[in-house]
Amino acid sequence: MIKHTVFMIPFTKKYQPVDCDNVIGQDKALNDLKYFIEYFKKSKKNAALAYGPSGVGKTCSVYVLADELGLEIVEVNASDFRNKNQINLKIGAAVNQQSLFSKGKVILVDEIDGLSGTKDRGGIQAITKLVEKSTFPMILTATNPWGNKFNALRRKCNLVEFGPLDYLSIFKILKKICDKEKIKYDEDVLKGLARRAGGDARAAVNDLQTLTGRTNELTKGSLDELAERNKEDTIINALIKIFKTTDVKVAKTAFDNVRENLDEQLLWLDENLPKEYTKPADLARAYDKLSKADVFNRRIRRWQHWRFLVYINLLITAGIAVSKDKKYTGMVEYKPTGRILKLWWAKQKSMKKKAIAAKIAEKIHCSQKEALKSTLPYLQIAFIKNKSFRDSLIKELDLSKEEVEWLKK
Repeated sequence: MIKHTVFMIPFTKKYQPVDCDNVIGQDKALNDLKYFIEYFKKSKKNAALAYGPSGVGKTCSVYVLADELGLEIVEVNASDFRNKNQINLKIGAAVNQQSLFSKGKVILVDEIDGLSGTKDRGGIQAITKLVEKSTFPMILTATNPWGNKFNALRRKCNLVEFGPLDYLSIFKILKKICDKEKIKYDEDVLKGLARRAGGDARAAVNDLQTLTGRTNELTKGSLDELAERNKEDTIINALIKIFKTTDVKVAKTAFDNVRENLDEQLLWLDENLPKEYTKPADLARAYDKLSKADVFNRRIRRWQHWRFLVYINLLITAGIAVSKDKKYTGMVEYKPTGRILKLWWAKQKSMKKKAIAAKIAEKIHCSQKEALKSTLPYLQIAFIKNKSFRDSLIKELDLSKEEVEWLKK
């Protein structure tokens, strides 16, 4: 007797939008991309940079638009090509070759965030040059386009923002799949699944398939099980593991399932160490470990020596844990540092400021640093006070909506 294996088609593929009406919650972004593609020959720029959180429809929007406009699509995932030569070979071929089917085409360069580190040197510059000479519309996707490494590329692109999806939009997608697959569900439970996705529709659809694959039913019990499996330790629990133990094995796993990145972990430790370690000798030893971890962190940034991460983790977990002579028994209310939010806002503001300064520097032939210091402050004053000057500056520098909003402040 021959057994037939049933291959489960991923819901994300099976129910991928086939037309613009099926892309939920991104009407403005779709219209902006469609306008760019349709009027590409009249556009000043050869590429659009679609940016936004994961799972909100950036890539599938390009596909449905290409299909609607009768265009061939050539997709390249930037993270698969790690240097200048590979990018020129793959994307350069797509830029220079005519469509196989004698019709127009769109070149999709997905996940350009994947280009980073020493192995990618020249990668972003190579994409920027290909954008300049492309005879076909190029669409790039990224999660965050405001990093310094994207300054030159960003100036060559029209920015198209894909906003995070609210849970009702994700609920609508999940409900449609459940109805077609005849999956039994309670609306409140389905809405709970939509909320847990954090705006990521793709993650929600994957979770739905995982939870209903065997029983074809979504229950509150299965949703609770998923939450338990995906549960991440909070930063508070991580601090308790470090501060309230002298066991190296317990302490060194403290940050294994914590969402916060390394810089945030260091700030949390810096803020709360004096509250926990009240003995001067204990505190001095703990800060010695924390300062050494910070030195290694800076070496990673400067030289990209990622092997130092092992040393950092041991210093900020086991190192701090054994810095005290004995455990402290009192309860301490650990609090976040206000510096995290302040640093984040400052970074976002600085990125936009530098992006504008780079455009000014290109026009007046000076360095970005000089434009920041000697030109931008005066231009901003005139920009706010003089409407005709504002309009001409927007046109001359080709300022994005986000950059205009920054200058108005």
